[in-house]
Amino acid sequence: MCGIAGWIDWNLDVTEQRSVLKAMAGVQYWRGPDAEGLWASPRAGLAHRRLSIIDPEGGAQPMVWHRGERTLVIVYNGELYNMSELRRELKVLGHSFATRCDTEVVLVAYAQWGPACVERFNGIYAFGIWDEQREELFLARDRLGVKPLFYSPLPDALVFASELKGLLAHPRIQAEIDREGLAEVFALGPGRTPGHGVFRNVYEVKPGWTLRFDRQAIHRRQYWKLESRPHEHDLRTTVAAVRNLLQDTVDRQLMSDVPVCTLLSGGLDSSAITALAAMTFRKDGRPPLRAFSIDYIGNDVHFQPNAFQPGADGPWAKRVAEFLGVTQRVVTLTPTAVAQSLREAVRARDLPGMTDIDSSLLLFCREIKKEATVALSGECADEVFGGYPWFHRKEALEADIFPWSLKMRERVSVLHPDLAAHLRPEEYVRRRYLEALEAVPRLPGEDPENARMREMFYLNLFHWMPVLLDRKDRMSMAAGLEVRVPFCDHRLVEYMWNVPWSMKMAGGREKGLLRLAVKGLLPEDALWRKKSPFPKTHHPDFTRACRTTLEEVLADPSSPLRPLIDRETVTRWLKAGEEFDIPWFGQLMRLPQLFAYLIQVDQWLRDYRVQIV
Repeated sequence: MCGIAGWIDWNLDVTEQRSVLKAMAGVQYWRGPDAEGLWASPRAGLAHRRLSIIDPEGGAQPMVWHRGERTLVIVYNGELYNMSELRRELKVLGHSFATRCDTEVVLVAYAQWGPACVERFNGIYAFGIWDEQREELFLARDRLGVKPLFYSPLPDALVFASELKGLLAHPRIQAEIDREGLAEVFALGPGRTPGHGVFRNVYEVKPGWTLRFDRQAIHRRQYWKLESRPHEHDLRTTVAAVRNLLQDTVDRQLMSDVPVCTLLSGGLDSSAITALAAMTFRKDGRPPLRAFSIDYIGNDVHFQPNAFQPGADGPWAKRVAEFLGVTQRVVTLTPTAVAQSLREAVRARDLPGMTDIDSSLLLFCREIKKEATVALSGECADEVFGGYPWFHRKEALEADIFPWSLKMRERVSVLHPDLAAHLRPEEYVRRRYLEALEAVPRLPGEDPENARMREMFYLNLFHWMPVLLDRKDRMSMAAGLEVRVPFCDHRLVEYMWNVPWSMKMAGGREKGLLRLAVKGLLPEDALWRKKSPFPKTHHPDFTRACRTTLEEVLADPSSPLRPLIDRETVTRWLKAGEEFDIPWFGQLMRLPQLFAYLIQVDQWLRDYRVQIV
């Protein structure tokens, strides 16, 4: 993967501003530690940081394409999994290629088909192409938003980058947030409204959308969306279709010129991906697949099961690894290291995030990077197959709110009354929730249960999954590691979208359909174990560290957080010994994570010099 940046300006000679472009790419260094590149003309400049995966010698960027009087220049971040098929098709149409990399395939595809090229792509990507003769910029993002792409429109100009820090390196873009940005942080965070960049006048290209910028205007187009229709396959055919799609997807995503591994928690999703990858490795005669697992000092003592995390993962990861014959390495983290890395996680995400869930993944990816450059992850199976607890809990299904944010009252209680009155956070979240429901592609005549489950799947795919994809991309790329997510293959998502709930729950179990699709690949007890989310530390030292740090923040008169919160309420939570009965966000974010989130907000306001306007 890579880091990209660009600047189009109709009034300023961009060639004289190369230092700005270099800075925009430079702050994204870890997205591409292997090489850097820069291209500029009077109206446009593009910059790139490269992580070499395919054709390390031939894939330098920005990449330029010349034909006659036409010049196209691309900066690209992604992987194209149907590269071979597209290359063959383009050769038949008369094109030739100088490299083996997918960047050139994307560029030539755009030259041949224009903006419609994205409809032919199977992959994860965010890219910008500048047409020098037409003076036109084209931006595109993959269908599910695996790869990030932010932009800021300025008077007679537009700036874009992979990450927010890339935009903020431009002198005309300030780290300012207004009322809506504050509501994103305090009411939705660490989630975000799709397309919202939190900072004022900063946006993201939405998943499945393109953007075209010329002298007249910004033109946005949605090139992909789900379509609702009756599912015509019986259970047996559906199971076979899912198995075939998964195997094909994993095979495609093992493509690499650098070492590849998998992330293995011992849960169904990561175990299925590891099993499919291990099978392909054996078939191809490769050395045994490497799988990386995460654990925490003291979890064998301090772990307590609950409805959202019913069992410890460590023994299961070992069992699956031994069964599959893969080489397993367990990365064991300390609660102190996880707490101390909270600040680095903010810098990686550019926003307050999922606290220790972020920082532990960042540390985990750094260890993996020592031995591999590409990893396959089981992320997003729960959104596609319906595995989360809120798919199965009555109070979540009946709640008129995002089901991963049921503790709104507790969230609002930590805000200063004046800020709460200004933001009206519950109204803000409610509005965003209703907007999301309005976008659900309905199936006429669908019964109420399946109609509600269709809403739940839409909410999870397009409002919850982006939180996890943001986390996975930023933490992994901050370590120079590319993580691929086979369950986000758009063909699988399209197919599963119309499978009825009863079939997804085959055998009366959450993700029953997925279990049947990978039956025979895993030990039976591992195949049917209860869902467990990403492992986290349960050591009381982490809670103590967060409590101590937040107390220091509250005692600091210079803290930018202090005017924004109700210190009396926060102090009461700090002294409380009880836990929330359910997480205040997601599956894992309970009271210690609330402390950590406020710490991250304070650090973010300081480090980014955020101005509230």
